[in-house]
Amino acid sequence: MSHSTGSVADPLGAAEATTTTVPRVVVLDHGSGNVRSVVRALENAGAQVELTADRERALAADGLVVPGVGAFAATIAQVRGVGGDRIIEQRLAGGLPVLGICVGLQIMFDAGTEHGERSVGLAQWPGEVTALEASVVPHMGWNTVQSPAQSLLFDGITDERFYFVHSYAARQWEMEQIGSLNAPLVTWAEHDGDRFVAAVENAALTATQFHPEKSGEAGSKLLANWLRTLPRPQTDIADHAGAGAGAERDGAASPEEMPA
Repeated sequence: MSHSTGSVADPLGAAEATTTTVPRVVVLDHGSGNVRSVVRALENAGAQVELTADRERALAADGLVVPGVGAFAATIAQVRGVGGDRIIEQRLAGGLPVLGICVGLQIMFDAGTEHGERSVGLAQWPGEVTALEASVVPHMGWNTVQSPAQSLLFDGITDERFYFVHSYAARQWEMEQIGSLNAPLVTWAEHDGDRFVAAVENAALTATQFHPEKSGEAGSKLLANWLRTLPRPQTDIADHAGAGAGAERDGAASPEEMPA
């Protein structure tokens, strides 16, 4: 199935453009500093992207992306401040896909503890985000991951490296399989001997500790893999030309990114 970024210079012919399916993705605008690169990466992977915290538009999108950089406490406060917690909960209750990135993964757990301060997360998964136990922190740079064989997210990219920037992580996985429901697929990584959760695929909820938007071609392929899992209505590309670029222009200037 072909994808289009929805740009004005789309090489597809007009007739084909009106029948090509393009996934519509909302990046939750809660004040995170890495939204520009996330929007651009999703567009390059084949999505029509909008940066907004509008509840109705976030609920209507094929996919919702929850980015995050910096501290757990600040990010969860920002997400709750724009009603993102309710949007995420409502989407997941309806089986609508959500992708968390970096601290966007961390806040899906019960809680996070940083500098002795414990903050309550969204409790989609049991467990707590804690400091990495490594001689070199933050974990910053390229690293490999160990993904399960059934992973759709890492299809075709199991041997690739991804870009991490963080000092905290979920270092245990505590969620067990419930009845006949499929168990979540957990991908792991290791830094200086400390093993942590690098990604989770749990029905409609997917998240990565690393930054796919900063992971080059491997990150683009991973985002394209996620986009392929989304429900896709037929969309007239011409009607939405340049929508993603406009969303990026509307975003505030990104502050200095800090390790999560």
